[in-house]
Amino acid sequence: MTAALDGFDRTTFAHDGTERDVYRAGAGPAVVVMAEIPGITPAVLSFARRVVDVGCTVWLPHLFGVPGQAPGPVPMVRSIAPACVARDFAAFATGRTAPVIDWLRALAAHAHETCGGPGVGAVGMCFTGGFALGMMVDERMLAPVLSQPSLPIALPGRGGARSDLHLSPGDLARVQERAADGVEVLGLRFTCDALAPGERFEALRAALGDAFVGVEIDSSSGNPWGIRKRAHSVLTEDLVDEPGHPTRDALEQVLELFRTRLVDPA
Repeated sequence: MTAALDGFDRTTFAHDGTERDVYRAGAGPAVVVMAEIPGITPAVLSFARRVVDVGCTVWLPHLFGVPGQAPGPVPMVRSIAPACVARDFAAFATGRTAPVIDWLRALAAHAHETCGGPGVGAVGMCFTGGFALGMMVDERMLAPVLSQPSLPIALPGRGGARSDLHLSPGDLARVQERAADGVEVLGLRFTCDALAPGERFEALRAALGDAFVGVEIDSSSGNPWGIRKRAHSVLTEDLVDEPGHPTRDALEQVLELFRTRLVDPA
C-alpha cells in the first residue's frame, strides 16, 4: 500500500460472487465512505480520518481507481471511462437502482455486525454520491450523506435524468417510509455544479420532505467566498478547511450527523 493509506488495514468483502478490497480504520460504529472519481485519493482519505476522529470505524470499499493515488487527468480518464460503462453502476439508467447498491448494503450489514452500535452511516461522493440513498432501504442505515450526487449522468437531451434519484420505484417507496420514520438524509452540492444538478435536490425535497436537509453552497460568480464556479467536491478537493468557510461548515454538519446518530444518539 502507498504511504497515503497508512493507518488503514486492507481486507476483502465478498457478496453474491463479487469480492472487493475494503480499507478500514478507527473504532466505533461503522461509516461506509464511497470515494468519488478517480478513487480513494489522499483527500478522500483525509476526510475518512476526520470521520475516525469523531469515534467511528471507516470502511472504504475499493470501487475504482488506484487506492492512495492523487487525482489528475490520467487517473481521471482511467477511472471514469470503465465506471461509466460498468453494469454495476448503471451510470445512465433512470428509474433504476444500481446493482452495486446490493453489494454495498451487504457490506454495511457486515460492518454493523462487526462494529456494533445503533446502526451505520454512509457517504457517497460524485459518482457514488447517491449510493447512500439506495443503502437506506436497509434499516441499519441511520446516517446517509449524499455529496454532489451525480448519477444518473444527465447528458444533453436527457432532461429527466437531472431530477432522477437513481432508484427503482420500490426502493424509492422504502426510502420514503424510512424518511417518514425519522431518518434524516443530508445532501451537499455547489449551486453551479452541473454534474450534481439542482433539479436532483428539488426531487429529493419533493420525495422526502423535511427529512431531506439540502446544503447548497454558493458558487456563482462574485460569491463572497471566492469559490470557483466549477467547484464540485464539497468534502475533498474543494474543501477550504478554515473556520467559518461554508465548505468547512458542511463538513462539520456531516460529522455532527455521525456523532448524533451513531456515536452518541439521544
